[in-house]
Amino acid sequence: MLEKVYFSLGSNLGDRQANLDGAVSRMEEAFGKPCAKRSGTLETKSCGFDGEDFLNCAVMFELEDSPAGVLKKCKEIESEMGRPNAEPEYDAAGKRVYHNRTIDIDILLYGDRKIDTKTLTIPHPRMYERDFVMVPLKEII
Repeated sequence: MLEKVYFSLGSNLGDRQANLDGAVSRMEEAFGKPCAKRSGTLETKSCGFDGEDFLNCAVMFELEDSPAGVLKKCKEIESEMGRPNAEPEYDAAGKRVYHNRTIDIDILLYGDRKIDTKTLTIPHPRMYERDFVMVPLKEII
């Protein structure tokens, strides 16, 4: 069964627009289908760390893949595009540490599913707190 899967993409290193475009192209290749919807691009300050400004967008694909399979493909794309470590990092106090990145791909929504595993939480747990996620997402939902 096809499900609407929504993603947030962000980039703050190099040619940010080319990085977003390249990520969408790689996602289309990995998923074997075209992007069904894509928001406009939003420029925002880095969030959670002192870094360069981000370009962000949201995309939607209609997929039959498992959420774990989709996550694996997204992590592979991030790695191929130069993201050195896509695993979350935490400081000694347990606070998430963020870094500059060529590309960041987050799964926001996967149909009506609710998933809470060690590697994947859907809906994305902080999406409602972030305008850089919600503004583009509202364009395509």
